[in-house]
Amino acid sequence: MKNKIDQLLNLRQQALTGGGLAQQKKRHQSGRLTARERIDLLVDEGSFEEFDMFKCHRCTHFNMAEKEWLGDGVITGYGTIKGRLLYLFSQDFSVAGGSLSETHAEKICKVMDMALKNGAPVIGLNDSGGARIQEGIESLAGYADIFLRNVQCSGVIPQLSLIFGPCAGGAVYSPALTDFTIMVENNSYMFLTGPKVVKSVTGEEVTAEQLGGSGIHTRHSGVAHLAAASEQLAIAAARDLLSFLPQNNMLPPAIQETDDPAHRGVPALNQLIPVDRNRPYDMKQLIAEIIDNNCFFEIQPDYAPNLIIGFARFNGMAVGIVANQPAHMAGVLDNNASIKGARFVRCCDAFNIPLVTLVDVPGFMPGTVQEYGGIIRNGAKLLYAYAEATVPKITLTTRKAYGGAYCVMSSKHLRGDINYAWPSAEIAVMGAKGAVELIYGKELAGKPEELRQMEHEYNETFSTPYAAARRGYVDDVILPERTRLRICKALTMLADKRDSNPPRKHGNIPL
Repeated sequence: MKNKIDQLLNLRQQALTGGGLAQQKKRHQSGRLTARERIDLLVDEGSFEEFDMFKCHRCTHFNMAEKEWLGDGVITGYGTIKGRLLYLFSQDFSVAGGSLSETHAEKICKVMDMALKNGAPVIGLNDSGGARIQEGIESLAGYADIFLRNVQCSGVIPQLSLIFGPCAGGAVYSPALTDFTIMVENNSYMFLTGPKVVKSVTGEEVTAEQLGGSGIHTRHSGVAHLAAASEQLAIAAARDLLSFLPQNNMLPPAIQETDDPAHRGVPALNQLIPVDRNRPYDMKQLIAEIIDNNCFFEIQPDYAPNLIIGFARFNGMAVGIVANQPAHMAGVLDNNASIKGARFVRCCDAFNIPLVTLVDVPGFMPGTVQEYGGIIRNGAKLLYAYAEATVPKITLTTRKAYGGAYCVMSSKHLRGDINYAWPSAEIAVMGAKGAVELIYGKELAGKPEELRQMEHEYNETFSTPYAAARRGYVDDVILPERTRLRICKALTMLADKRDSNPPRKHGNIPL
């Protein structure tokens, strides 16, 4: 028996070293952690249980029969984060560049199947050069098998992707199908075709960072949701993010104890809105003042910053926050902001996370760039997402809510449950100046004093919260300093809300 045990221990040690000690040393010299070190940082100490440690590839082409790596370049299994069960896979770049083989894919599919059956999140730690070319169609089939499971898990269990190195070719589609993607600055890349292929096909010379670095995907493409300065910080962000999400779509997020009183008043909010209607202010200041302990987990902070999205808590209850940002482009809705908001709203709805929407929006961005880019279709995505959502929806209008943007931003007409407004709210078809010019422009041409008088009358008649309140479109006009209390009470009241959509296979969102 001793010989058998020694054999087991030797094989385990071989599997633990991945591509070998020299390769692991090389990873450290490049400023990267090993696949197993990443797992140790992610899960609770001593909680990780590994699957398929001894699985090997089956390829015999191109002298591959002479090469064998126990585990075949990916570590899979389950563990806990703060006591919560999750499944994970961690690709090992020290083994054949982390390339995906048929058996590599089978290991990933196994943990995804188990995660789905057991209703627990799955986290992928991606570090792969792409498909294992020596296997040809087998590796492509492996990718497709993973993609299918990403889609089957979507909206059922949370899926997080962390990018710790290259993520190229077909490998990028799995992270793109998951709920949240976190990259590492100057150390991770995502692209369908690398710089060499780009140059050979288009003649364009571009670096990996310029083509698919974290800055590109967090600021321009919107593919990634967050970027961290180091692998350690990326893993810490994933742990924090998971705390706002439930185990699966049948459960609510866990309520956390807080020492921040729900009845806490915020007198400073009474002076937040500038006297000048066109002067900006920072909506993040409002968010910080009303949430628990000023703890806001912002998502996609650098992409379409005219719309703020992220997670927070009110009296210990997790919520998703969607807010216009008057400090950037006056908080207008454009193509990117609409897409950003729609996906976040649908994610919150899928996982039973209530939505708190803070509105100060002058409308949709006009112009040929936006129209050619599909602002009608993209704006409709946000509208669709809010109308479809059945979670508790609480909306607060702080200042402007004009035109179609008023309708889109979780209005009462899209099944908003509680719609509040501050006394400073302006809910109208458009701003007073534009409205008066359209109505009286010809009649009062050259009469600036009369135009100003008509603007004043329009503001007094239409650009107030009371016109909407008289019709029940606003449930109450509230004191700004009592905003936190009113939202906390509304969330408690709506905790057992039940709503549904008509029976159907699925809707046809304007993609």
